[in-house]
Amino acid sequence: MGTYTFRLPDIGEGIAEAEIVAWHVAVGDMVEEDGRLADMMTDKATVEMESPVAGKVVSIAGEVGDVVAIGSALVVIETEGEGEAQAPAAAPAPAPAPAPKAEIVEERIEVETSDAGDAARVEAAAPPPPSPPPPPPATAVPKPAPAQAVEQVRRGYDAKVLASPAVRQRARDLGIDLSEVRPSEEGRVRHADLDQFLAYNATGGYRSAGPERGDEVIKVIGMRRRIAENMAASKRHIPHFSYVEECDVTALEVMREQLNSSRGDKPKLTMLPLLITAICRTLPQFPMINARYDDEAGVVTRYGAVHLGMAAQTPAGLMVPVIRNAQSLNLWQLAREIGRLAEAARNGSAKSDELSGSTLTVTSLGPLGGVATTPVINRPEVAIIGPNRIIERPMFVPDGMGGERIEKRKLMNISISCDHRVVDGHDAASFVQGIKKLIETPVLLLAD
Repeated sequence: MGTYTFRLPDIGEGIAEAEIVAWHVAVGDMVEEDGRLADMMTDKATVEMESPVAGKVVSIAGEVGDVVAIGSALVVIETEGEGEAQAPAAAPAPAPAPAPKAEIVEERIEVETSDAGDAARVEAAAPPPPSPPPPPPATAVPKPAPAQAVEQVRRGYDAKVLASPAVRQRARDLGIDLSEVRPSEEGRVRHADLDQFLAYNATGGYRSAGPERGDEVIKVIGMRRRIAENMAASKRHIPHFSYVEECDVTALEVMREQLNSSRGDKPKLTMLPLLITAICRTLPQFPMINARYDDEAGVVTRYGAVHLGMAAQTPAGLMVPVIRNAQSLNLWQLAREIGRLAEAARNGSAKSDELSGSTLTVTSLGPLGGVATTPVINRPEVAIIGPNRIIERPMFVPDGMGGERIEKRKLMNISISCDHRVVDGHDAASFVQGIKKLIETPVLLLAD
């Protein structure tokens, strides 16, 4: 028999450590060759560790949430072969002699020994056993108060509150403690006060309280820890500012419906491919938006290609898959790539290079988008764009004869958060205005 120490391998991309997010084995388990050992998370992705040997797990590196350095022992496996060289085991220490057994028999102390004389001497030297303490004086066990007595106590407490007999009876019928009802005048509780109490608590006479739940302690590990660290670093290092603009997307929605009605086998268009196209067409005029800021080097890199991050909610938490060279894709290609990356993020099959390298990020909550958002920048980028929910409202529109008329229109707010060290407020506002012009005149999105 021997042991094999599986050390955390170099996962690549300069990773120095990884976090344990799941164990597939425990001490004492048998593992097959190529069997799953653990899932390790780096800054980029989650990697599954497999055993190169078969055997019995004798130790593991820690608990879920612990961080293990590259090259450190992750799992030690007992194998059938010679395994790794091991330090010689120390000789076992001699077993200690059993302690003499003592038994109390008829209030005498006897010690097992081979010499009867020694036993007699031990018995003679033993002190006499202490006399038992006197029994405590008998006390009457208080009987539980009958229900009638409890009701009398409660009535006595309610009696301190000023209220008529009819109000008191109604409060008793409804199970209301009069001391909790706020009187409206003269310190006297009236029927109207009971009605107001019922309306406030809204449960037919009992306090409005949801189902009781115990406290829950959740360890912040894995993806949740990465999100927490990245968001904290972003807010700590980046001076954010946000800008919101309202856009009329009525014509854009009409065009989207027309494109979808004749799409054939192409993927269905949502608002996102249209917005991304507008962003990519506007960015060349505002290169400071499509950039990354290296804090340590003090260098801003402005990118020509648009590698667009797409914030996506997954069961594991928020992930940002990246649409490479979004400026080179048409609407249908964008829709297909959005669907592919979103599905890969949700089922955990996204590769590390599909989750890194973005130069600008779009975050959308879809129908939950709200009126306006102030999204947190995906550091080290310098901007993040958030479309909000589309709503219908009446608006004044030109009537074609020099006047105006009221018309129902579809409106959507676009939010942007920027790094004020790199992007000025005027630049951010002008950039969003450029996007607005395109989506309010959607034929320009299809023009060369």
